[in-house]
Amino acid sequence: MRKDLVPGEQVIVTTRPQPRKLAGPAAAFIVAPAIGAFASAWIVRGEARRLVPALEARWTPWLVTACAAAVAWVWLGYCLPRLLRWHATRYTLTSRRIVARSGLMKRHDQQVALASVRNLSVRETVLQRLLRSGNISLETGYDGVVTFRDVPEVARFRDFILDAIGELPEDPAPPGAAGFDPARGSADGYERRWTE
Repeated sequence: MRKDLVPGEQVIVTTRPQPRKLAGPAAAFIVAPAIGAFASAWIVRGEARRLVPALEARWTPWLVTACAAAVAWVWLGYCLPRLLRWHATRYTLTSRRIVARSGLMKRHDQQVALASVRNLSVRETVLQRLLRSGNISLETGYDGVVTFRDVPEVARFRDFILDAIGELPEDPAPPGAAGFDPARGSADGYERRWTE
């Protein structure tokens, strides 16, 4: 992220989503080999042949290999992709914008300029409150609402955003207001009204 900064921009904080979504893959990572080992032992002891008499002893190595393959599929097809997806997702707050990046091969990049934020809200489910995480929604006017999900330490991250917004430089006049005179409220013969 540091190489993408514009002059004068500084990184305030970088984080990943709350790792609660890894609870299922972590459980599968532990439980799958245990079930695979139990099933393999059950097959080797001949219990499979008692249950299905048509199975012959020569099928035992193939059945054990199928158990090992099933465990490998759980690890490589279920656990690893979710871990990599979580690891590749980052929320970065700089002095000028918030950036959400995700993806390894196909990268998804979402940026919100702090100057365009009109409203900031935090939503937390009961589980998120227990884990001190939450969803931060930023209203950006014309662009609608941008939501960053499962932000850890959501209250602290919100405070960092508000502090960064508070430290943005004040523009002396809105864009396109060349020759604007605040006392007269006009520029180049056109009346302009500005709202704070």
